[in-house]
Amino acid sequence: MSTEPIDLSREDNNVGSLIDRAAKWIFFSCALVTVLTTLAIIIVLLDGAIDFFAEVSVVEYLTGTTWNPRDATDPSYGVLPLVWGTLVVTIGSALIALPVGTLTAIYLSEYADERVRRTVKPTLEILAGIPTIVYGFFALSFITPIIQYFYADVGTFNVLSGAIVVGIMIIPMVSSISEDAMSSVPDSLRNAAYGLGATKFEVSTQVVLPASLSGILAAYILAISRAIGETMAVTLAVGMLPQITTSPFAEMQTMTAYMVEIGTGDASVGSIGYMSLFAIGLTLFVMTFLMNVGSMWIRSRYREEYQ
Repeated sequence: MSTEPIDLSREDNNVGSLIDRAAKWIFFSCALVTVLTTLAIIIVLLDGAIDFFAEVSVVEYLTGTTWNPRDATDPSYGVLPLVWGTLVVTIGSALIALPVGTLTAIYLSEYADERVRRTVKPTLEILAGIPTIVYGFFALSFITPIIQYFYADVGTFNVLSGAIVVGIMIIPMVSSISEDAMSSVPDSLRNAAYGLGATKFEVSTQVVLPASLSGILAAYILAISRAIGETMAVTLAVGMLPQITTSPFAEMQTMTAYMVEIGTGDASVGSIGYMSLFAIGLTLFVMTFLMNVGSMWIRSRYREEYQ
C-alpha cells in the first residue's frame, strides 16, 4: 500500500497568503477611516459655513474689526479680533517654547549622559499628557497672580498668561521631536568635526543643528499648529473679550474660545450666531492645514539637502 506525501509547504503558503490579504484589507480599512473622517469634517464645516456666508458678506467677515454677533440691533461679524487674539497667543507661546525646546533638545542629544536622558525626556513628555484644562487653572492660580504682583492693574484674564501657559504646553513637542531629529544625525559627522578640532558647542550648533534642520523646523510648525488649536487653557486664561489691542495684559478671545462659548451657550440651532461656529471652525481648519502643508514641504525640502 503506497501513500502520497502531503505537501505541507503548499498549505502553509495558502494560509500565509490568506493572512496577508486579510491584513492588507484591515490596514486599508483603518487608513480609509481616517480619510473619510477628514472628509466628513470638511463637509460639515463647509455646509454650515455656506449657510453663514449666505447671510454675511465674506468681505465683511475677513476684513471687519468688530466681532459682536449677539447684538440684536447691529450685529458685527468681523473675524479679525478673534484671529488677532489667536495669533497673539500663538506668537507669544512660540517665543517661549521654540528657544527653550530647542536648547533642551540640544542638551539631551549632545550633552546629557544616558542616565539623565532617561530621566529628563520622560519627565518632559509627562507635560504633554497633562489635560489642557489643568493648564488653564494653573494659569489662573499661579501665572496670573505672579503677573499681578509686578503689574497690579492686570485683570484675571490676560493674553500674557495664556501665551505663557500655552508655551509651557508645547515645549515637550518641540524638544522631543527636535531631539529625535538630532539623535538621528550620523556620528560620522560629529567625529569628522571633532577630528578638525571643533569643540562640543561648535559641533552642536554648526554640525548637528544644521543637519537636523528639517526635523527641527517640522517640530516648530507642529507646535505652532498645536498652539493655534488650543482651546481650554486659553479659554480660562485669556478670557472672552474679542478685541484688537497691542497690550499683553488685556483680555482677548481666541477662535477656539469663541467656539466653546457658542457651543455651550444659548445660541439656537440654525441661527446666524450658531452658523458662525462653522465659519470660525473652517477658518481655523484652513490655518492649521496650511501650517501642516508647510511642515511637510519644509521637511521634504531640507531632508534632500542634508541627506
